[in-house]
Amino acid sequence: MKVERDLHMSRGDGDTSYASNSRLQEKSILKTRPVLHKAVAAALAASSTSLSSSAGGAMIVADLGCSSGPNTLLFVSEVLGAVADRREALAKVHDGQQQQPPPPPPVQPHVQFFLNDLPGNDFNLVFQSLEMFKKLAVKEKGEAVPPYYIAGLPGSFYSRLFPDRCVHLFHSSYCLMWRSKVPEELARGTVSNEGNMYIWEATPLSVVKLYQKQFQEDFSLFLKLRHKELVSNGQMVLAFLGRKNEDVLRGEVSYMWGLLAQALQSLVKEGQVEKEKLDSFNLPFYAPSVDEVRDVIKQSEVFDINHIELFESNWDPHDDLDDSDFMLDSVQSGVNVAQSIRAVIEPLIVCHFGEHILDDLFEMYAQNVAVHLQKVKTKYPVIVLSLKARRTPKYQANDSFYSVFTDSQFM
Repeated sequence: MKVERDLHMSRGDGDTSYASNSRLQEKSILKTRPVLHKAVAAALAASSTSLSSSAGGAMIVADLGCSSGPNTLLFVSEVLGAVADRREALAKVHDGQQQQPPPPPPVQPHVQFFLNDLPGNDFNLVFQSLEMFKKLAVKEKGEAVPPYYIAGLPGSFYSRLFPDRCVHLFHSSYCLMWRSKVPEELARGTVSNEGNMYIWEATPLSVVKLYQKQFQEDFSLFLKLRHKELVSNGQMVLAFLGRKNEDVLRGEVSYMWGLLAQALQSLVKEGQVEKEKLDSFNLPFYAPSVDEVRDVIKQSEVFDINHIELFESNWDPHDDLDDSDFMLDSVQSGVNVAQSIRAVIEPLIVCHFGEHILDDLFEMYAQNVAVHLQKVKTKYPVIVLSLKARRTPKYQANDSFYSVFTDSQFM
């Protein structure tokens, strides 16, 4: 598996595509809206001192791991709405001031969006949706919509993406649980996680430690890279799958992948999948606890935490009763969960096992999920972070982290 080549959501807008099965991610963006709007206001304040020297006077906003489908432009819409609301609030303050002569009215900032994801992302679908998005934006907000520009930016967010000190706001939703690579010892086969694709009840402690180390290295690198690219006091809003249960072997997300591994084990017994194939399939993934996240941020010494929380979202993206433990229809929920996970993991499954097992695999997975949900209504823990870049980093500007190209880009 080569992550930069093989990791992407299912393309297009068909029944099994990510675009048609990303309601779970949409719910996360809407849930974190207040945090995002506060960060936009703070980024606008920071941009007032840097716009004259950055990118021709535009506020620079980057969505890391943008994927494709309606959620990509939902984020753009939320930012534009927050910018318009902020300008409207400032205009009211301006109109109420009685100074002679009156101060100049607030300037309408231009917003430059960069939509980033790995090169295999379906950028074509995103660009094809722009014309309709522009019409809807004008219809909803009219002249209040600030001038904006949208560009695609392929590349790993575990590498440099921007010049120094030019971005005002970074955003990433449902992406940072993906690692830059499978831990090397697992990828080489020197350490085995037999019968599993991620951490599960029978996973050896040595494998758990490899995943934890990979998370610590990746997240630390991510923070240092983004700090280098952010303007002074620039903002970052991150939301990603985490872990509420302190027991790593029984984390909530572990059940999600464990039940899929069980479906693969069933296909091994039926002879559709070779056991060696399953044993060599390991996900570049880790769902950390809030404490693990906080520790890496503290050690990085480059960001202050404005806000950190964990909320829960039902496995079934169509079940909006998040405050209830009542299960309406476990069979249908199993199908819904299987569809949402297939839209995410299908490209990796096809790359490793082949396309021929897809329908049988996810039918078995839906059944496994239904049985599990009859016992307990399981929810995804989602960690939400709002960070502010510190002015003075604790590392040297010529740090090797800042190479424009990394070795992984040439694999």
